[in-house]
Amino acid sequence: MAETIEEIASRVREMRELSKVTTEEMAEYLKVPLETYSSYEEGKSEIPASKLIEIGQRLDVDMNLLLTGEEPRMRIFTVTRRGEGVEVERRKQYRYQNLAGKFLHKKAEFFIVTVEPRKEKPSAYSHPGQEFDYVLEGSLKFFIHDHEIILNEGDSIFFDSSYRHAMEAQNDEPAKMLVVVM
Repeated sequence: MAETIEEIASRVREMRELSKVTTEEMAEYLKVPLETYSSYEEGKSEIPASKLIEIGQRLDVDMNLLLTGEEPRMRIFTVTRRGEGVEVERRKQYRYQNLAGKFLHKKAEFFIVTVEPRKEKPSAYSHPGQEFDYVLEGSLKFFIHDHEIILNEGDSIFFDSSYRHAMEAQNDEPAKMLVVVM
Protein backbone atom coordinates (compact mmCIF):
# COMPACT_ATOMS: atom_id res chain seq x y z
CA MET A 1 0.00 0.00 0.00
CA ALA A 2 1.52 3.33 -1.01
CA GLU A 3 0.61 6.32 1.12
CA THR A 4 0.49 9.68 -0.61
CA ILE A 5 2.28 12.81 0.48
CA GLU A 6 -1.07 14.49 1.15
CA GLU A 7 -2.33 11.66 3.41
CA ILE A 8 0.82 11.70 5.49
CA ALA A 9 0.80 15.52 5.68
CA SER A 10 -2.79 15.46 6.91
CA ARG A 11 -1.97 12.99 9.68
CA VAL A 12 1.09 14.99 10.74
CA ARG A 13 -0.98 18.17 10.93
CA GLU A 14 -3.75 16.42 12.89
CA MET A 15 -1.33 14.82 15.39
CA ARG A 16 0.52 18.12 15.86
CA GLU A 17 -2.74 19.95 16.54
CA LEU A 18 -3.92 17.24 18.97
CA SER A 19 -0.58 17.55 20.78
CA LYS A 20 -1.02 21.34 20.99
CA VAL A 21 2.32 21.98 19.28
CA THR A 22 2.46 25.05 17.04
CA THR A 23 3.89 25.01 13.54
CA GLU A 24 6.59 27.41 14.77
CA GLU A 25 7.56 25.05 17.60
CA MET A 26 7.71 22.08 15.23
CA ALA A 27 9.79 23.95 12.64
CA GLU A 28 12.22 25.01 15.39
CA TYR A 29 12.40 21.44 16.74
CA LEU A 30 13.13 20.06 13.26
CA LYS A 31 15.61 22.88 12.54
CA VAL A 32 13.86 23.81 9.29
CA PRO A 33 12.42 27.15 8.18
CA LEU A 34 8.75 27.67 9.02
CA GLU A 35 7.97 27.84 5.29
CA THR A 36 9.52 24.40 4.78
CA TYR A 37 7.58 22.86 7.65
CA SER A 38 4.34 24.49 6.45
CA SER A 39 4.91 23.03 2.98
CA TYR A 40 5.24 19.58 4.62
CA GLU A 41 1.87 19.92 6.35
CA GLU A 42 0.22 21.29 3.22
CA GLY A 43 1.40 18.29 1.22
CA LYS A 44 3.36 20.55 -1.13
CA SER A 45 6.76 19.10 -0.14
CA GLU A 46 7.71 15.57 0.75
CA ILE A 47 8.64 14.99 4.37
CA PRO A 48 12.02 13.25 4.50
CA ALA A 49 11.93 9.95 6.42
CA SER A 50 14.41 11.38 8.90
CA LYS A 51 12.06 14.29 9.62
CA LEU A 52 9.08 11.91 9.99
CA ILE A 53 11.05 10.06 12.65
CA GLU A 54 11.78 13.33 14.45
CA ILE A 55 8.13 14.44 14.18
CA GLY A 56 7.05 11.14 15.71
CA GLN A 57 9.55 11.61 18.55
CA ARG A 58 8.37 15.18 19.23
CA LEU A 59 4.69 14.15 19.20
CA ASP A 60 5.40 10.92 21.11
CA VAL A 61 3.78 8.79 18.39
CA ASP A 62 5.13 5.94 16.31
CA MET A 63 6.20 6.75 12.78
CA ASN A 64 3.76 4.08 11.54
CA LEU A 65 0.84 6.14 12.86
CA LEU A 66 2.03 9.08 10.76
CA LEU A 67 2.59 6.87 7.70
CA THR A 68 -0.58 4.77 7.79
CA GLY A 69 -2.96 6.17 10.39
CA GLU A 70 -2.74 2.88 12.27
CA GLU A 71 -1.25 2.54 15.76
CA PRO A 72 1.30 -0.29 16.07
CA ARG A 73 0.05 -3.12 18.30
CA MET A 74 2.63 -5.89 18.11
CA ARG A 75 4.68 -6.33 21.31
CA ILE A 76 6.47 -9.69 20.94
CA PHE A 77 7.21 -9.83 17.20
CA THR A 78 5.98 -8.67 13.83
CA VAL A 79 6.37 -10.28 10.41
CA THR A 80 6.44 -8.30 7.19
CA ARG A 81 6.06 -10.52 4.14
CA ARG A 82 7.91 -9.74 0.91
CA GLY A 83 6.40 -6.71 -0.76
CA GLU A 84 3.97 -6.02 2.09
CA GLY A 85 5.85 -3.30 3.96
CA VAL A 86 4.19 0.11 3.97
CA GLU A 87 5.51 2.01 0.96
CA VAL A 88 5.88 5.72 1.23
CA GLU A 89 5.66 7.82 -1.92
CA ARG A 90 8.86 9.84 -1.72
CA ARG A 91 11.21 11.70 -4.00
CA LYS A 92 11.57 10.13 -7.42
CA GLN A 93 15.09 8.90 -6.64
CA TYR A 94 14.19 7.17 -3.30
CA ARG A 95 11.42 4.69 -2.54
CA TYR A 96 10.96 3.60 1.09
CA GLN A 97 9.28 0.44 2.38
CA ASN A 98 8.80 0.33 6.17
CA LEU A 99 9.54 -3.20 7.42
CA ALA A 100 8.56 -3.06 11.10
CA GLY A 101 5.74 -0.54 11.19
CA LYS A 102 3.40 -2.72 13.25
CA PHE A 103 5.78 -3.19 16.20
CA LEU A 104 5.06 -1.04 19.25
CA HIS A 105 7.82 1.03 20.91
CA LYS A 106 10.58 0.32 18.38
CA LYS A 107 14.08 1.49 19.24
CA ALA A 108 14.91 1.75 15.52
CA GLU A 109 13.17 2.13 12.14
CA PHE A 110 13.78 -0.47 9.40
CA PHE A 111 13.38 0.20 5.69
CA ILE A 112 14.13 -1.23 2.29
CA VAL A 113 15.17 1.81 0.26
CA THR A 114 15.39 1.74 -3.51
CA VAL A 115 17.58 4.46 -4.98
CA GLU A 116 16.78 5.34 -8.58
CA PRO A 117 19.52 6.64 -10.89
CA ARG A 118 19.50 10.35 -11.68
CA LYS A 119 21.65 12.91 -13.45
CA GLU A 120 22.12 15.54 -10.71
CA LYS A 121 23.89 15.04 -7.39
CA PRO A 122 21.40 14.24 -4.61
CA SER A 123 20.65 16.67 -1.79
CA ALA A 124 22.33 15.80 1.49
CA TYR A 125 20.38 15.65 4.74
CA SER A 126 21.00 14.77 8.37
CA HIS A 127 18.98 13.52 11.33
CA PRO A 128 19.66 12.65 14.93
CA GLY A 129 20.98 9.23 15.85
CA GLN A 130 22.82 6.56 13.94
CA GLU A 131 22.18 4.68 10.69
CA PHE A 132 23.17 1.33 9.26
CA ASP A 133 22.86 0.73 5.48
CA TYR A 134 23.44 -2.65 3.82
CA VAL A 135 23.44 -2.83 0.00
CA LEU A 136 21.20 -5.64 -1.22
CA GLU A 137 21.37 -4.96 -4.96
CA GLY A 138 23.38 -2.71 -7.23
CA SER A 139 26.00 -0.13 -6.40
CA LEU A 140 25.78 3.21 -4.57
CA LYS A 141 27.99 6.23 -4.21
CA PHE A 142 27.58 7.33 -0.63
CA PHE A 143 28.29 10.94 0.36
CA ILE A 144 28.97 11.63 4.04
CA HIS A 145 30.76 14.53 5.69
CA ASP A 146 33.06 15.42 2.78
CA HIS A 147 33.70 11.76 1.88
CA GLU A 148 32.57 9.77 -1.15
CA ILE A 149 32.42 6.00 -0.74
CA ILE A 150 31.35 3.38 -3.29
CA LEU A 151 29.26 0.58 -1.77
CA ASN A 152 28.50 -2.57 -3.74
CA GLU A 153 26.15 -5.49 -3.12
CA GLY A 154 27.01 -6.99 0.29
CA ASP A 155 28.79 -3.85 1.54
CA SER A 156 27.52 -1.89 4.54
CA ILE A 157 28.12 1.37 6.33
CA PHE A 158 27.31 2.43 9.90
CA PHE A 159 27.53 6.13 10.75
CA ASP A 160 26.51 9.05 12.90
CA SER A 161 23.52 10.34 10.94
CA SER A 162 23.82 13.85 12.37
CA TYR A 163 26.43 14.36 9.61
CA ARG A 164 24.97 15.37 6.24
CA HIS A 165 24.70 12.37 3.93
CA ALA A 166 23.19 11.26 0.61
CA MET A 167 23.48 8.43 -1.85
CA GLU A 168 23.15 7.94 -5.57
CA ALA A 169 22.71 4.82 -7.67
CA GLN A 170 25.64 3.95 -9.91
CA ASN A 171 25.87 2.53 -13.46
CA ASP A 172 22.44 3.96 -14.46
CA GLU A 173 20.71 1.15 -12.51
CA PRO A 174 18.60 1.25 -9.35
CA ALA A 175 20.18 0.08 -6.11
CA LYS A 176 18.39 -1.42 -3.12
CA MET A 177 19.51 -1.37 0.51
CA LEU A 178 18.37 -2.29 3.99
CA VAL A 179 18.40 0.83 6.16
CA VAL A 180 18.19 0.85 9.95
CA VAL A 181 17.76 4.26 11.62
CA MET A 182 18.38 4.40 15.38
